[in-house]
Amino acid sequence: MTTLQLYYAPASTFAQRTRVVLLEKGIDFTAIEVDFQHKSPEFLQISRYGKVPAIKHGDVELYESAIINEYLEEVFPEPPLLPSDPAKKAIARIWIDYANTRLAPAFNKFLRGKDGQEQEQGHREFLESLLYLEQAGLGKLSGEGPYWLGEQLSLVDISFYPWFERLPVLEHFRQFTLPAETPRLYAWWQGLRDRPSIQAVANPTRFYLERFTKILGATSTIATAQQ
Repeated sequence: MTTLQLYYAPASTFAQRTRVVLLEKGIDFTAIEVDFQHKSPEFLQISRYGKVPAIKHGDVELYESAIINEYLEEVFPEPPLLPSDPAKKAIARIWIDYANTRLAPAFNKFLRGKDGQEQEQGHREFLESLLYLEQAGLGKLSGEGPYWLGEQLSLVDISFYPWFERLPVLEHFRQFTLPAETPRLYAWWQGLRDRPSIQAVANPTRFYLERFTKILGATSTIATAQQ
């Protein structure tokens, strides 16, 4: 069978999700780290947006993590990471979309907002997202199971995972921690972070603190210069 090639970057939230899927399914792959300062022609041929993750699997070339992950689910169906029931699968896709379109943007706005007003708006949106996940998501779908859809890990868990790994960044730079009203989210994260696949792709807290010290420092300098 053709070995799959994965183009990734260690700091990429979206690439982490695909890396976890590959590991959970035991798929043989070759990891190719992308230098964003010098993107190779081979990478740009596969990833037309110039973003990671991207994969090459035989003649198949794909980018965008949600699309890649569903491709991997269909081509490598074991162990399953989505329900077989069409309705339950559709619900799972709604939550994956929520991670992409609600939680992630709110996190980024809170952390990287250009000024205090934008950061405060991000704070409100991120907090609202977490409370919604607690009440409408885990509270209704997981039952007594440790994962989003119950007893088995799914693409939903994997889709939310990277932003919880980065919570120490919000704590350090924005004095934010998970609210007391989200005990199920806290328990879910404490269990998820111990999975071997998660530990294999996780970055230490100091990696994020050093990275965002540079990023946020540069952003602050630009904002000051524009005033």
